[in-house]
Amino acid sequence: MEKNFKREISALDEIFSFVDDFVTESRIDDAVAFSIRLAVEELFTNFVRHNTGGLDHIAISLKRDSNQLLIQLKDFQVEPFDMTKVKSVDVDLPLEKRKAGELGIHLVKSIVDKLSYEYSKRTLCVTAIKNLEEQDV
Repeated sequence: MEKNFKREISALDEIFSFVDDFVTESRIDDAVAFSIRLAVEELFTNFVRHNTGGLDHIAISLKRDSNQLLIQLKDFQVEPFDMTKVKSVDVDLPLEKRKAGELGIHLVKSIVDKLSYEYSKRTLCVTAIKNLEEQDV
């Protein structure tokens, strides 16, 4: 499934419906479905907040390939930003000593099994892969 969404935080309700339709059709366990929603939300929100000047939409693709879920977000006419290279957050530090931001990316990295980045011709593409166990479906 693939769909374009407005580059606005207000698009999240429509995105959640899109993800819910996908997990229902793909017969994915509720716990995994929750983590997929969270990963998509964090990635989309990151694109909206940090990839300024892009086109008015962001493409989201969800695909199940046997025992893997592929989550892909594409942002068009933006500058490169490789979120996969953001340093891990020290979650043990007190809040007042933590740097603002980067927690969302840390969260996505902890949810998915692989996070990759591609940038070509001003198109940024982030792909997340979540491996499914037998009990996840």
